[in-house]
Amino acid sequence: MHYRLDALNFFLADVRGGLGSFVSVFLLTEAHWTAAQIGAVLTVSGLLGITLHTPVGALIDATRAKRALLVAGVVLLAACAIAIERMPTGPVVFLADVVMAVLGAVFAPTVAAITLGLVRQRDFAARLARNAVFDRIGNVFIVALVGLTGWWFSQRTTFYLVPFFAVLSALAALSIPADAIDHERARGFTREQHASRPEAWWALLSQHRPLLILAMTVAIFHFANASMLPLAGQKLALAHPGLEAPLLSACILVAQLVTIPVAILVGMKADLWGRKPLLIAACAALVLRGIVFAAFDSASILVAAQILDGISGGILDVLIPLLLADMVRGTGRYNVSRGLVSTIQGIGGSLSNVAAGTLVAVGGYATALSVLAFVAACALALAVLHIPETVRRP
Repeated sequence: MHYRLDALNFFLADVRGGLGSFVSVFLLTEAHWTAAQIGAVLTVSGLLGITLHTPVGALIDATRAKRALLVAGVVLLAACAIAIERMPTGPVVFLADVVMAVLGAVFAPTVAAITLGLVRQRDFAARLARNAVFDRIGNVFIVALVGLTGWWFSQRTTFYLVPFFAVLSALAALSIPADAIDHERARGFTREQHASRPEAWWALLSQHRPLLILAMTVAIFHFANASMLPLAGQKLALAHPGLEAPLLSACILVAQLVTIPVAILVGMKADLWGRKPLLIAACAALVLRGIVFAAFDSASILVAAQILDGISGGILDVLIPLLLADMVRGTGRYNVSRGLVSTIQGIGGSLSNVAAGTLVAVGGYATALSVLAFVAACALALAVLHIPETVRRP
């Protein structure tokens, strides 16, 4: 069963990684959009899409067709990739990005729910780390492939990799036996609570204050983080025309390579070290990355700074699902809580695009990245002062 989960995480990363940050660079260099236009469209469409994250989380909790959700999601994402390449107009990109924003609430939460339904609670941290490792290996593979394809052929060619890996992802999802998933455990119930009713939504919001604080922290974090790499990619694209895809691929590749050992380390030590110190480390790495991006223009330095992105990403890939499992254990609302946090986080990430585009238009890239570094420092302060430790010590 572990190998099937490994394959699922690998191929899903290939599907998602076929788009990602390459869309903004493609719109800037091939479709001749401005940074402000890119930021505005991605922000509005993203905000519309993420309003459905919490209902999608409730659907994941309730449904026993979790594999079918993944299959439908990869088919839609493949259609979005082809649509953007064929018709990079405002309405098409807007609609495709709304769909992609909604799918952001489907893939990772559904895989985490399936994982929780397949493994025991004491093995959850280690299995999440293994999920993250194969997800990042898939990202490394697809980023390298996209970079080579964009260099040898054109940026447009890379969009057609998405449908190919969508088929492989669907086959990996369907290879997991449906009856092997404990759907009650997958929604956050313990073995003793299988006959229980899920906790009321109002109780989830009113009685779990750490959940709301965590949501605020990740929202601020992603406001600072979401547009950092696109801005750095735009700086590199404008300074090195013709090398857009290889340089952006290098930025992403460095981060993915660092994420893998970091995720393994977090999976091994999260119960021993605790959750809070790891969250603080992730936020501190983002602050330093923003400062470096703002202060330097060298391509080698900007690419090297992505080591810090790998540190943050490797920690949060494993830590956020663990924190949520700790905070809402026994409520039967694990995926609803993920949807809630994803919605608030997505609002922060979407607002980042329009804010960054505006700041670039007003003060340039250095000003925009300096502001993002300051916002990251606010997330760090919130993690230090208000996030509790959730590890249950003997």
